[in-house]
Amino acid sequence: MKLLHTSDWHLGHTLRERSRAYEHAAFLAWLLDTVEQEQVDALLVSGDVFETANPSAEAQAQWFDFLASTRARFPDLEVIVIGGNHDSAARLDAPSALLRALRLRVVGGLPRGAGRALDLDRVVVPVRGRGGERAWIAAVPFLRASDLPVGASIEQLAEGVAAVYGEIVEHARRQRGEREAIVAMGHLYMVGGTISEESERKILGGNQHALPLEVFSTDVAYGALGHLHLAQRVGKADHVRYSGAPIALSMAEASYPHQVAIVELDGAGVRDVRPLRVPQAVELRRIPAKGASPLAQVLRELAALPAKSALAEERHLFVEVVVSCDGPEPGLVEKIGDALADRAAFLVKVTREVAAHVEREAAIAIAKRDYTTEEVFLAKWQRDNGTTPAPEYVQAFHELVDAAGQEPQ
Repeated sequence: MKLLHTSDWHLGHTLRERSRAYEHAAFLAWLLDTVEQEQVDALLVSGDVFETANPSAEAQAQWFDFLASTRARFPDLEVIVIGGNHDSAARLDAPSALLRALRLRVVGGLPRGAGRALDLDRVVVPVRGRGGERAWIAAVPFLRASDLPVGASIEQLAEGVAAVYGEIVEHARRQRGEREAIVAMGHLYMVGGTISEESERKILGGNQHALPLEVFSTDVAYGALGHLHLAQRVGKADHVRYSGAPIALSMAEASYPHQVAIVELDGAGVRDVRPLRVPQAVELRRIPAKGASPLAQVLRELAALPAKSALAEERHLFVEVVVSCDGPEPGLVEKIGDALADRAAFLVKVTREVAAHVEREAAIAIAKRDYTTEEVFLAKWQRDNGTTPAPEYVQAFHELVDAAGQEPQ
């Protein structure tokens, strides 16, 4: 049996208020083509379907269009989706009756009934391959503190999560045949995972409560995880993986190997796990590629970007610029904006890197006499922005100083 594992789509995502709908549409079209080319038996989506709990109409339309296209194109494809920490469990679950009629299993939140008993039949899903093989999917959505056993404190989160997984996997274990695999889906942060600080939330008590590999019992053939945007194994376990996000959700993720995972089961175990790179419809580029360059060099590189007329607007590059400065650089952002005016590029971020000797000289100058809090603020603003702050920012600064219990001098 062959599975395709993906996660962290974040439909409705924007980067500096620019929609990513074009990139998501390109990914979803590629995904359906890949399902066909790879002859996939089951599609697993491990959470964060949407960017926010209240997604836009455009994002919701993209989601339902994908589900409809999937079922029309692949009448026998098994589709299992779980909710992530960005998703609204109630929103994902709302059309569950309709989706079940189409044999599309979406588990937005952990289903509990009377007396907080788990509805195990909703989260343990049997799937069949083309040759009649069967596997059992433990479809565990993102677990909030309220989903855990009553009495689980913040210090007992890992134990609470392990208990929920243990109960669900045990239900699958009781039903499976001798050569039938158990695959556990989850949306959680595990020990040793590499996190993207710019776009991933610290979930379930923060990273200090990262969950150990032992959350998954030894007879789980594959752990299909979501939440971390960098595709990666968990520790040295080849069979427990984050598929990663299919597109870069911040400039820090531009160099990630965006991919999905093709998982081949062999009886109760895994024969092979193979990553497939996702083509990127829009380029995210850092200028310079590494380090920082003087403004003159940066402007020359910007001038070499494709002309605005060379690419359709939705394909314009996202650009981050890193400029090295020996001192104040008045009008820096405006100069960069002017250089990009006729280029097929969208400016996301400008970073100034001040030479080390300038920072040392500034530190020595400040140490020579006592500066007022306002003078330090104005110097810092000038160094970072090359301008004098507007009066409302100075007022806001004094309000913050007062709130911190310090009187401005």
